[in-house]
Amino acid sequence: MVDHTAGIESLGDLRGRRVLVRSDLNVPLDGTSITDDGRIRASVPTLRQLSDAGARVIVTAHLGRPDGSPDPRYSLRPVAERLSELLGRPVAFATDTVGASASETVEGLADGDVALLENVRFNAGETSKDDAARGAFADELAALADAFVSDGFGVVHRKQASVYDVAQRLPSAMGGLVAAEVDVLRRLTEHPDRPYVVVLGGSKVSDKLGVIDNLIDKADRLLIGGGMVFTFLKAQGHEVGRSLLEDDQLDTCTRYLTEAADRGVEIVLPTDVVVDTAFPSGDREPRPRVVPASEIPVDALGLDIGPESSAAFATALADARTVFWNGPMGVFEVEAFAEGTRAVAEALTKVDGLSVVGGGDSAAAVRQLGFDEAAFGHISTGGGASLEFLEGKQLPGIAVLEKD
Repeated sequence: MVDHTAGIESLGDLRGRRVLVRSDLNVPLDGTSITDDGRIRASVPTLRQLSDAGARVIVTAHLGRPDGSPDPRYSLRPVAERLSELLGRPVAFATDTVGASASETVEGLADGDVALLENVRFNAGETSKDDAARGAFADELAALADAFVSDGFGVVHRKQASVYDVAQRLPSAMGGLVAAEVDVLRRLTEHPDRPYVVVLGGSKVSDKLGVIDNLIDKADRLLIGGGMVFTFLKAQGHEVGRSLLEDDQLDTCTRYLTEAADRGVEIVLPTDVVVDTAFPSGDREPRPRVVPASEIPVDALGLDIGPESSAAFATALADARTVFWNGPMGVFEVEAFAEGTRAVAEALTKVDGLSVVGGGDSAAAVRQLGFDEAAFGHISTGGGASLEFLEGKQLPGIAVLEKD
């Protein structure tokens, strides 16, 4: 595939120019405390590159889903403080996105300075389905800058003002983070080194339908864990008790099992699971027990893959040259149900080839469980965008940057 997407160097000399950067700073907060700053850290290299080049850097980003109007719970002010610490230089903060504070903040920037605008989703035009409303807001954003850099991979699958429409109004380029993501994902879909193993977890089969459809004829093995596995087990005729189940996907799972067998693709399902009689909560101690995957009690629900399955998954990953992992194997936030996810992460650190952690909960698990991020080939910052890319969909925020 020929890549017609221009990088930052295509913008020429940036000294003294105002550069609007769409970053993904959508981090989890506990009140005003950031509990995982992975996305902020991932944004730093591009911002530092622009600042070092003498650009006047204006960062726009979202946090949560504030429904198109200001909501103090979703303010980016804590993010500005953390970004300043990581950059090692002050980050000015505008208390609005395109209003008086934004204009004043941008006016006050000197060469190399960095500013962060308040949550872009405090403006209804950002996510509007109406092209005119979205375009009007994009006009206001574009008026703040001389050029645009798209570096928020977690949002490039959204046709939103700060992702798509602004790129049509300013000289635009792809930031280093987005370029790295696209390069890695293309390696997963175009001539991957083999054996190629895909590990899928998370809650629902329905969330992964497109990925399975697109990769079932590309991968050599599919390892299935997490809540989605119980629909596969039910499709095989097993009792799953009170585990997560999508009855409307039973026929789909049966089809996948048949197609995989016909194509010579190995689907590895757990042979044992860790169950409890209640979902973890703060007012009850977990009571985990391991049972065969074919013998889940009717009053129990599966919350992790078992030790036998963890070992089998590690073995299935041992000779892999390419691995894509999206979705935890269990409720990793609770130690009693984290071992399956830990085993998969540990196996990925030993892969002799490209290991990709596909963003979202998988990336959060890697950090929460204490793994060195450098031990993985790539940790994506965009779970949904990664999945849509691997489904073969066109991502609006990438397509708009393509140059003839």
